[in-house]
Amino acid sequence: MTLTEQVAKKIIKKLLAGGDYRIEIITLLNAEFLQFAIDFFKKIVQAKLNDEEITIQWYKDSFLNPSLPKNELAINAGLNMKSISNMYNTTRKEIVIEVSKDHFETLYASIQELIENDDGIDLTLTVKFKGVSVDLNVSESLIVINSLAVKRSALRGGLWSTAGKRVEKPLMQTLCKLFNVPNNNYCIQYHGGDVENFTREIDFYLVNNDTYYKCEVKLMGRGNPESADTVIARDSKIFIADKLSNTNKAQLNSLNVEWVELRNELGFRKFGEVLKNLNIPHKTLIEENLSDKIELILDEVLN
Repeated sequence: MTLTEQVAKKIIKKLLAGGDYRIEIITLLNAEFLQFAIDFFKKIVQAKLNDEEITIQWYKDSFLNPSLPKNELAINAGLNMKSISNMYNTTRKEIVIEVSKDHFETLYASIQELIENDDGIDLTLTVKFKGVSVDLNVSESLIVINSLAVKRSALRGGLWSTAGKRVEKPLMQTLCKLFNVPNNNYCIQYHGGDVENFTREIDFYLVNNDTYYKCEVKLMGRGNPESADTVIARDSKIFIADKLSNTNKAQLNSLNVEWVELRNELGFRKFGEVLKNLNIPHKTLIEENLSDKIELILDEVLN
C-alpha cells in the first residue's frame, strides 16, 4: 500500500468514525514540506562543499537551471505551476523557463528595493550540515524563504485536492460493503445502454435494475454553497458530505436528493436509509466488531 493509499485509509476511517480527517492531510503536508526544505538546504551546503561561492548568480545557475524539471524550476523562482497555467494557459517547459527567469529577476529587484528603503533590515540565514556552515545574506535568505513558502502553498493545494479525489470512490465502496450491497447494485463507471447525461465525471453509482443513481461525494466544510450547485449540475441523486449546514440540507431536500452527513449523530449509518429509500438491496448494518470490518474492507478496496 502506497503512502497516498495509507493516508486515504486513515481519512476514510476518520470519516466513518465521525471524526475530523483534516489532521491526516496536515500531517502528510508537514512531512513532505519538511523533507523538501531539508533537501533544499542540503543543495546549498553541497555547493559549499564543492567550493562554489554562494551568491545570487550561483542560485540562478543552480536552482534556475533549464535542465531541472519544470515544477522544481517554477518553485525555485517563487512560482507554482497553477499560477503559470492561469496566466499563460499552458505549462509547456519553454514557457515555464522563460516565466521563471523573468519572475525571479522581478522578485530579486523587489527585494533589493526593500532593503535599500529600509537599511535597518539585517537578516542572516545560517545553514549547517556535516560540519559545513553556509551564511546567506538578507537577499539570499528572503529568496529562499519565499521559495519555501511557495512550495508549501503548492503542496497544500495539491494534497487537499488529491485527498478528496483519492477518497471518494473507496469511501463509497466501503459503505456498500458495510451494508452488504450486492456487487451488481453499485459501480464506479456507468454501464447502461443510454449514455446521455453521463458524460460528466461522476464519483459513484448505485444501481437498481436499469436505473443508475448518481452519487456525489464532497469532503466540504459546513455551509459550503457549492453543494446544491454540484448536485444540480450533475443531476445527482445521492450526496455524501463531511459536514452539511441546515441550509445545505434544506436545499438537498427540496431537490429530492438523498444525503448523508458523515459528521452527524447517525453518521454513515444513515446510508442504510438511503439504500432503503432507493430500493437498493442491502442488509442491516451489524455494529459488532465494526472497526475490524472497516479495516478488512479498506485493505481489500485500496489494494
